[in-house]
Amino acid sequence: MSTPSHRPRKKSRASEVHAATSNGSITLDATSSRERPAFPLAAFFWPTKGVPTSSWVILSSILMITGLFRWTTGFWPYSGRARPPMHGDFEAQRHWMELTIHLPVTHWYFHDLEWWGLDYPPLTAYHSWICGQIGSLLNPDWFALYLSRGNDDHGVKVFMRATVIISEYLIYTPAAVICVRQLGRMHNINPWESSIALTALLMQPATILIDHGHFQYNTVMLGFTLASIASLYAGRRLWSCVFFVCALGFKQMALFYAPAIAAYLAGSCVFPRLNLPRLVGIAIITLASFALLFLPLLLGTAFATYRSLPLPATATPPPLLASLPALLSSEKSTLYPYITQLLQAVHRIFPFARGLFEDKVANIWCFVHSTGLHKLSAYSASTLSRASLLLTLASITPPCALLFLAPRPQVLAPALATTAWGFFLCGFQVHEKNVLLPLLPLTLLLAGKDGMKPSDRGWVGYANVLAAFTLFPLLKRDQLRIPYFVLTGLWSWLLALPPTSLSIFFGSTARSGEEAELHWTSKILHLGTYAAMIAWHVVEAFVETPEGKQDLWVVANVSIGAAGFGLCYLWCLWQSVVASGLLDRTSGQTAKKTQ
Repeated sequence: MSTPSHRPRKKSRASEVHAATSNGSITLDATSSRERPAFPLAAFFWPTKGVPTSSWVILSSILMITGLFRWTTGFWPYSGRARPPMHGDFEAQRHWMELTIHLPVTHWYFHDLEWWGLDYPPLTAYHSWICGQIGSLLNPDWFALYLSRGNDDHGVKVFMRATVIISEYLIYTPAAVICVRQLGRMHNINPWESSIALTALLMQPATILIDHGHFQYNTVMLGFTLASIASLYAGRRLWSCVFFVCALGFKQMALFYAPAIAAYLAGSCVFPRLNLPRLVGIAIITLASFALLFLPLLLGTAFATYRSLPLPATATPPPLLASLPALLSSEKSTLYPYITQLLQAVHRIFPFARGLFEDKVANIWCFVHSTGLHKLSAYSASTLSRASLLLTLASITPPCALLFLAPRPQVLAPALATTAWGFFLCGFQVHEKNVLLPLLPLTLLLAGKDGMKPSDRGWVGYANVLAAFTLFPLLKRDQLRIPYFVLTGLWSWLLALPPTSLSIFFGSTARSGEEAELHWTSKILHLGTYAAMIAWHVVEAFVETPEGKQDLWVVANVSIGAAGFGLCYLWCLWQSVVASGLLDRTSGQTAKKTQ
């Protein structure tokens, strides 16, 4: 008998859909005791259940469908369209592209700061340079410095929209796929249900509305964060450091996650035993990653110094320079050009001079000030910044302590969400768009154990719908009301959430037989919040604000959002405690004492 010329390919793990436990996408019919999908999104994937379908076929379908919603959202207006004099975020991103391709590196953080001066970390500048170079090859007029301000040309809109999608598919999407699969392996979730969780993550309405409607590149930063989380799940701590430095290097908003990531890494070096080589390796890789991040900026400074290229005539030394010793702050010092560039970048990235908040945002400070409970304008900026720092530290200490004392992968997602909620609710210079940061790790819970059961899905859905609701005043200004209602309503329907369905409050438990219903207190709080959101939309649409109180409905929106986000913070903190296993240890010790 001849030996076959090839071996049969090993069966794909994606086809082994019955080999793992359910995370809540399947329920049992009350009458026939047959399996059925627990919500519409699971029903869409139902034909592939139990069928040996390639994971690549399913993944390709997911990416095409979610990409279609992103591109169609881009048909609508964007931030600042046809709204002079400053236009909006679209113009800021376009301007950074022309700025980086036409000016030397030393001018990037100094050039014309009154017209959308660069105020993001270096990786955003490098990304803008790449996009600007490609765009200039297509049409140099799109990025002609000084001559293209407020460009509303259809071609540049298509190009800019395409850069968001391409950047997302290069960074965010692969990281999301890997992270969800890592969670599936960790919790023994079958690939069929992991695909459902991935679709829910990629269809988050707030993320699509901000990046593909309003216009930003948040998913690049969020993608690096997901890559960092996935690396921690896989035990690759050094790679996690590299990816997280990239997230910080793209947008300073990633600082929302920094204390939690640092606590987890530090805890893994201390417990269950001290591991100094690991600690040293993490420190070296982190410092080296930051050095590489700023290296192009420093090399450009060296080249400009060699060529004696001056800074812009309007450039002023960064305020931090005055606090340095004369040996470093003197213009005669060899290090002066490099220190000036680094301090100017820091000054632009961290705008402490702007005050506690600029626009109406659903956090504690804006809620207290806007509702008239206490006017914060009576305090100096330094006093408010200290108060913000203290309250933020108080809110993030519990989840970070849990991560340090119990550095288990299961604690990572809820603790990251808790920390980000703490920053959002209590932080300095928080924008409404920062709500995307706590939503990311919170929505990741759908891919874990019991993630699709009502007890978890209800809270994840509640936070996502509420977040989109708090973004509505911003989206309304951008003429994105229809995408808001379509995407938020679609996501709610796919996951059987209010206001499209009440089954999550009154439906049956999941297949596993474990208690999976929302607690009655959660049901009351959720129903009350959903009712308030619906009532707000009705009043906002049909009732004019009283004279002299034009911001009344926005303040009401902020109040509903801040209260709901406070509940989300407490729920995520409780999930962190449960995942840490501390309650199990406490109950075990109590049982031993009673024996």
